[in-house]
Amino acid sequence: MEIKRPGSQPSAKGPSDWFTGTVRIDPLFQAPEPALVQGVHVTFEPGARTAWHTHPLGQTLFVTSGCGWAQREGGPIEEIRPGDVVWFSPGEKHWHGATPTTAMTHIAIQEQVNGKYVEWLEQVNGDQYRR
Repeated sequence: MEIKRPGSQPSAKGPSDWFTGTVRIDPLFQAPEPALVQGVHVTFEPGARTAWHTHPLGQTLFVTSGCGWAQREGGPIEEIRPGDVVWFSPGEKHWHGATPTTAMTHIAIQEQVNGKYVEWLEQVNGDQYRR
């Protein structure tokens, strides 16, 4: 058994290659091998969002506070709120983040294949975000 205490792992700023705006990433867990799963707590300030990306084995988001948006390629922008659980299928191109006026926090759970949890793609431009 391993217990991760709050504050025992450092927060990180979301890299500008992967995010637009101010994003804080707090690691929750990365299960040791042979497990493949990891979890992070991500806070998006108003207007902040991910770049387009995919996950080899999919991703689950648990929205814990605020109000955000999520979109899969070719689909509408969907509002997400506390209590919502969002599933992105393996390889599904998508983005998620805060609305322009409200911060949003979620827990993200994803599994890795050959050490890779995510494939980062192009940024979500302002026109795509405001649609």
